[in-house]
Amino acid sequence: MKTRTAILFVCMGNICRSPTAEGVFRARAQAAGLDLHIDSAGTHAYHIGNPPDPRSASHAAARGYDLSTQRARKVAAEDFERFDYVLAMDHDNLEMLQRACPAPYRHKLRLFMEFASRSGSDVVPDPYYGGANGFDTVLDYIEDASDGLLAALRKT
Repeated sequence: MKTRTAILFVCMGNICRSPTAEGVFRARAQAAGLDLHIDSAGTHAYHIGNPPDPRSASHAAARGYDLSTQRARKVAAEDFERFDYVLAMDHDNLEMLQRACPAPYRHKLRLFMEFASRSGSDVVPDPYYGGANGFDTVLDYIEDASDGLLAALRKT
């Protein structure tokens, strides 16, 4: 029987946005004293087994978040049952999750940025093909949404 709330962060390749969300949210949940199961995955199998993008890891480390133990994986069918929240970084990945998710579990699918209160975007933009500023923006958005998700979890 599952006892801990389980949260899965999802982007396309699981090397930039979702591992950053996993690392940031894990650190903030631990600091808040919450016992949660936190993971990340990608909708595509491009980078299975690889560590997060070095730029994501470096920018996260500069803010005190450790991504070094993470390895990319693809969303698995059983994830829809195992996780209470399956949080997509953007609309495209949310749509892919909705197509793959069995109907009884679709209520678990949401955009991560629904929990944000300070950022003006409904998605976490993909920084992969951009410059350093994109990775900082990703961290800003993820920190914002993480705070909102923590507040929502405390209410339940």
